[in-house]
Amino acid sequence: MVLSTQTSGGSKKIGDEKTVMLLAKAGFDAIDYSMFRMDDDDNILNTPEYESYAGELRHIAKEHGVFFNQAHAPFPSYRVGDEEYNKKILPKIIRSMEVASILGVKIVIVHPTDFGENNFERNIEFYNSLAPYCKQFNIKVALENMWGWDHKRDYIVSNVCSVPDEFAEFLDALDPAYFTGCLDLGHCGLVGVDAADAIRTLGGERIGALHVHDNDYKADTHTLPFFADMNWGAITRALGEIEYKGDFTFEADAFIRNVPEELLFSAYKFMHDTGRYLINKILQKII
Repeated sequence: MVLSTQTSGGSKKIGDEKTVMLLAKAGFDAIDYSMFRMDDDDNILNTPEYESYAGELRHIAKEHGVFFNQAHAPFPSYRVGDEEYNKKILPKIIRSMEVASILGVKIVIVHPTDFGENNFERNIEFYNSLAPYCKQFNIKVALENMWGWDHKRDYIVSNVCSVPDEFAEFLDALDPAYFTGCLDLGHCGLVGVDAADAIRTLGGERIGALHVHDNDYKADTHTLPFFADMNWGAITRALGEIEYKGDFTFEADAFIRNVPEELLFSAYKFMHDTGRYLINKILQKII
């Protein structure tokens, strides 16, 4: 099973190129390329240099024995009532799909949206509008289970695809040639869903990717497994039971947020070792 992690936290500290090299040195097989900073119009991926930049990153990765397996589009994918933002974000999402293709990525995560009403129909329409680009760029888009925030009561609530049965309904309504599910394990417990139950409900045919991180069931802390309260024994058993065939990808960059640059390699190495340990637990169940 391929082990990867995102670039976001490292890139903020030392840039994309150095992060790729450091992750390779730490032992990761692959890299999840974060395109969150595309919300800045001046980001290089929004300029004419995006193709050469992405090509150079792919070259650097290959030189250091790793590859790009996954990516994350900018988000939110839509803001209700903010048409100026919405006009800008769709072309950026499409650009992120193209960048992912240049990198050699096969799955790019694109968030669903809480439209306030008609969520199912409007999200399916949105994703189907991306299908021609999936075909053009030879890439799959992954939906992710989300959480929302009740601003009146100041706590997390369910959102689009939060509930496994609903998530399955969304995925079943889309063409599996172009769409798959990214199960964010940490998001499950935040809305009262047991992550292992979500894995079994969705099954190996619907889950094409993972976001792996830990939390206390109260805040979306995105830390490393075993640094909070999630049951990793139950999670790895469930992934083994469904014979999960995708990659094991960390989205746990809060773990390195306050780590000084001098300790960044050590932190990534520990993250790598934790990933290998969890993958072995999954494979033991499969075998």
